[in-house]
Amino acid sequence: MLTKRINSLSTSLTIAISTLAGELKAEGKDVISFSAGEPDFGTPQVIKDEAIKAINEDFTRYTAVPGIPELLQAIADKLKRDNNLEYKPSQIIASNGAKHSLFNLTQALIDEGDEVIIPSPYWVTYPELVTYSGGKSVIIETEDTDGFKITPQKLKAAITPKTKMLILTTPSNPTGAVYTREELEALSDVLKSTNITVVSDEMYEKLIYDGEFTAVASINDDMFQRTVTVNGLSKSVAMTGWRFGYLASPNDELIAAMKKLQSQSTSNINSITQKAAIAGLDGRADEEIEMMRQAFQKRRDLAVTLFNESEHLSVLSPAGAFYLFINIKNVSSDSMQFCKDLLADKGIAVVPGIGFGSEGYFRFSFATSEENIKEGVKRIIEFCKTYK
Repeated sequence: MLTKRINSLSTSLTIAISTLAGELKAEGKDVISFSAGEPDFGTPQVIKDEAIKAINEDFTRYTAVPGIPELLQAIADKLKRDNNLEYKPSQIIASNGAKHSLFNLTQALIDEGDEVIIPSPYWVTYPELVTYSGGKSVIIETEDTDGFKITPQKLKAAITPKTKMLILTTPSNPTGAVYTREELEALSDVLKSTNITVVSDEMYEKLIYDGEFTAVASINDDMFQRTVTVNGLSKSVAMTGWRFGYLASPNDELIAAMKKLQSQSTSNINSITQKAAIAGLDGRADEEIEMMRQAFQKRRDLAVTLFNESEHLSVLSPAGAFYLFINIKNVSSDSMQFCKDLLADKGIAVVPGIGFGSEGYFRFSFATSEENIKEGVKRIIEFCKTYK
């Protein structure tokens, strides 16, 4: 009865693990979850105040499909101020989270048989969106030994006449890897003679601990023309539940196609979220953003130090985001079973690396308290001492 498209999709492993951990906790079990990909801070008050104001002023009607003019201008201003990227408001679309933006994009660009290059470890949704669009994911594997980043040589080897798209994520979910300007310039040299669209997922842009963030589209004009920049406020301003994401592209034909698709699916995003998001874009929440970044950096340093005290585990210190991608190859070759046993025996919920396309690892979110981190790492290290 169901379509081949829907049967081809897998359930999000990160959501499944978080749900299971929540159910066990509700049953009274001592569970600490490090599986969720969201900040544990509240949304800044200035953003909540704008939402309350919008409700009180009855800003509760339909809006233009891509967003209200003042929101699109705020996004354009942010991209210019923070990333030196010049987009017209007409080249921007606000959607129900970056996941929705990516769905619109893959539906508009990927046809049956098209190939999409995805470095692994990857965010769990990327290959699912490609599959749903009828495309084929071409995975470039990376390891902790190469900093979880692809090289120009690996990129060149993965390109075929069917390659339509390359998905880059910086900072990365799940590894926290951040591409430098020099690394992006080297990748751009490989792409110059192609028609490949680059999708740059920059959701964790504000959470940088080492070095500087470089927007992919800012490398040169060729990269600007071929890149679709995807971002939002879920991670940087703790607005996961508000469902706000956006994309920007100088390709007017592509933008028009995605507006058409969104007009026939969801139409505009929540009108109140649109008003509130402006305060998260225009600088009014910058103090809270920096407070959260500093707290995450402190937690990162703590977690990395504790994990690397284990003789069984190892982890790179991530330059961004709020995840560690822990190497368990000395303990287990089956990350799914390892994580199931860890949850059952020690009450610790983490996400198996196989869900991100990389066996031999698990993802640990440090978007939680220092007390939870200390207790959680302690239980994990104890578990690894006797695990077989």
